[in-house]
Amino acid sequence: MLDTGAIPALKEWASAIQALENGRQIMVMRKGGIVEETKHFELKSPAFYLYPTYEHQRKELIKSSDQSYVEESLAEWAPEASTVRITSYAEVTQDLEIRDQEMLDRLLEYHMWTADFAESRLKWKKKDPLHVLILRVYRLQEPMEIPVLPEYNGCRSWISIPNGLVPREMTPVLNVADFADQVQKINETLRM
Repeated sequence: MLDTGAIPALKEWASAIQALENGRQIMVMRKGGIVEETKHFELKSPAFYLYPTYEHQRKELIKSSDQSYVEESLAEWAPEASTVRITSYAEVTQDLEIRDQEMLDRLLEYHMWTADFAESRLKWKKKDPLHVLILRVYRLQEPMEIPVLPEYNGCRSWISIPNGLVPREMTPVLNVADFADQVQKINETLRM
């Protein structure tokens, strides 16, 4: 459960956060972490910070055209650092529950992950849907440096950031029209 006196953050690969911040994609895929309280993904907040993780991202899980995101994020990673830099905030505009391979395949051009990796996410915990979160992403004008706390470790989707660390100024990655256009294309692709 999230701490009500804190602000939620979704843990995501640093490379995926870079792709979101560059407008390359507007989605993340979720099944739930191994140590989730409920053993499956739950959307615990419609808006949250994006907390970068580095441990599990690998170039071979990313399309060749997007592998530079992994290289760049790993180059800036300091495994023993006592702080982590938060650079973006997101609002969920849709939570799409994907249950079959055909629907997942339709989304391939809209994200950075390989078809094989996306398929492995769908097949893991087969009874649970794959949550594809459509995100309106904002870049923080002043990144936050937050302490790396022991409770942030482990394969879980959600963490709580102390309430006093909230920045005030953010800029949307995509303007309203470009974001709406991408959302419309994704929804039309899924209706085919």
